This record gives sequence, C-alpha cells and structure tokens, in this order.
Amino acid sequence: MSGQTDLTNAVWRRSSHSGGNGNCVEVATVGDAVALRDSKDPDGPKLTFSRAVWSDFVATLKNGS
Repeated sequence: MSGQTDLTNAVWRRSSHSGGNGNCVEVATVGDAVALRDSKDPDGPKLTFSRAVWSDFVATLKNGS
C-alpha cells in the first residue's frame, strides 16, 4: 500500500484461531487499510494492505489455494 497509514488509534484483535503458544498475529482495520503485526512485538514493524488485497488473501486461504 502506498503512503503511511496512521495506526495510532488502531484497535488490534487476535485471531480466534490463535493458540496459546504466543505465535500470533494481530489485525486492525483502519479506514481503507488492514494492518498486521506480531503480537509478541506490538511496537515492531507492521504491514498494511488495502481491504481488497486483504480480502483476496483471506479468500485464498479459505479456499486452500
């Protein structure tokens, strides 16, 4: 995604499929973007995607492709 997405007020959520082993990602929806971060390093790097790209990614995972 081009530009910077302000994640200051992002509300992060952890997948309901995450286990208790600490290897989790967290997702936040901010405007037209979806952001991803490592739950063990919340101040570390974050990835951002457009909602369309994120939807395609999730659909691909669900289809097992």
